Amino acid sequence: MSKIWNKDKLPSRHVTVGPKSAPHRAMLRAMDLNDEDLAQPLVGVATCWNEAAPCNIALGRQAQSVKKGVKEAFGTPREFTTITVTDGIAMGHEGMRSSLVSREAIADSVELTMRGHCYDALVGLAGCDKSLPGMMMVMVRLNCPSVFMYGGSILPGNFRGEDVTIIDVFEGVGKHATGEFSDADLKEMECKACPCAGACGGQFTANTMACVSEAIGLALPNSAGAPAVYESRDEYGYASGQAVMTLIEKNIRPRDIVTRKALENAAMIVAATGGSTNAALHLPAIAHEAGIDFDLHMVADIFKKVPYIANLKPGGKYVAKDLYEIGGVGVVIRELMKGGYLHEDCLTVTGKTLGENYRDVTLPPNQDVVFPLENPIYPTGGVVGLKGNLCPEGAIVKIAGLPTLKFTGPARCFDSEEACLEAVLKREYKEGDVLVIRYEGPKGGPGMREMLATTGALYGQGTGGKVALITDGRFSGGTRGFCIGHVGPEAAVGGPIGLLKDGDMITIDADVGTMSVALSDAELAERKKSWQPRRTNYNAGALWKYAQLVGTAEKGAVTHPGAKAETHVYMDL
Repeated sequence: MSKIWNKDKLPSRHVTVGPKSAPHRAMLRAMDLNDEDLAQPLVGVATCWNEAAPCNIALGRQAQSVKKGVKEAFGTPREFTTITVTDGIAMGHEGMRSSLVSREAIADSVELTMRGHCYDALVGLAGCDKSLPGMMMVMVRLNCPSVFMYGGSILPGNFRGEDVTIIDVFEGVGKHATGEFSDADLKEMECKACPCAGACGGQFTANTMACVSEAIGLALPNSAGAPAVYESRDEYGYASGQAVMTLIEKNIRPRDIVTRKALENAAMIVAATGGSTNAALHLPAIAHEAGIDFDLHMVADIFKKVPYIANLKPGGKYVAKDLYEIGGVGVVIRELMKGGYLHEDCLTVTGKTLGENYRDVTLPPNQDVVFPLENPIYPTGGVVGLKGNLCPEGAIVKIAGLPTLKFTGPARCFDSEEACLEAVLKREYKEGDVLVIRYEGPKGGPGMREMLATTGALYGQGTGGKVALITDGRFSGGTRGFCIGHVGPEAAVGGPIGLLKDGDMITIDADVGTMSVALSDAELAERKKSWQPRRTNYNAGALWKYAQLVGTAEKGAVTHPGAKAETHVYMDL
């Protein structure tokens, strides 16, 4: 049994149809494709499988289920892989400069593979922080029928009767520095924290963007929930392969799905779940691929309006597996729909609207993983945007779990994460200080590193929340405490954060959304006169290229002009 497809408007016609395609078909036949295979749409099945980390190790298995779904819906799957850089291993050293850069490399490499081989559609599987937005970005960029699927979270580890995640190990390093943990204690936690395949279990960046994938409409309902090792993930892989074939037939494309309203829905899910501050980089970047203006400030405005209702780590008690067991992110989506927050009429990859997908979901009673809207954990979102004379282009802070939303203290300035981490591990700071890590922005790093090693050490030492930390770099989705990232303009381009001196008094008010330094405009202007740009250690290679191209954190740290500059869309060539 087969199906007759009209390839007149599909990209694969360039490599499978007519006499001129005989050489291309010869190459494809060498991989055992026959006439029937060549007459069907060619579907890219892209994964970030590798042996770098547990986040990605199950993706190869899941891809086989996707391919089966494509094949049984009369498509021809073509599997390929791209890179990932895994933050848990890259964190706290020079390797972290590669993390955000990898988002662009993932999107670019998938784009090149799809263009080069004229594939008609894409199913993208991703497991680690930057691979999720990278895969969604390229779907919108190519605008070919696409379905996204998350590889799934890790199961929680167990350390002396308590659930633990990788974040506890980072904090364990701080406990070791104070003497609270012995070498044996730290080794025991190290061996217990990560028991299987899957991405970090809290509402860190991977699970945040997995929730976004459903809310924005690029993933099948409930596909974000099951842990990586559960066999039900393979069922969602099969269903995703089937779904992409229906999208080809109906000519439903990512830019039909990723609209301004869908992006607002995605931001609302981040707010309601106390998600990662990195979403304030990734949502503008996805929007950029569709030619939609949706910067950090617009994201932050939505965060202000949405209650924080999901009790997830690092600000809360639970991990992704616990959310899955009460119904998944659909429970949060349905609760927000009940309150009139979400745009229910947004189209999704099911061919139905968001409202139709989740209308029958209910909030289970007698649980405290997701709170009802009438009794939220906090009345506004778990992530807050800031603005002021220290961050004219904005900054962002995760307030989930913070006991107080205001902080004033003297600046203690460091020109790299390593310098600050060394001071923290030696306890060379005081409670009440505002630690400033600068020259770590997109250009200045280059690569906008995350500061989890430092924030984890602070919490491990028991001073999390008793000091503040601000940076033009980023924070892990697992960071907790009074930590402000994405400060812009960054130090490398002469932003105010680069003009600070030790002792300058800084005030952060996450309640009203401001961050300022007690300096006049005239004093800042005077300091700017003596400021000199710095040369990084990366003056060749991929990081150098990134530094030349990358834009501001305010706009998503993107590296190309986006859809507004297009003269064509890949799918229409």
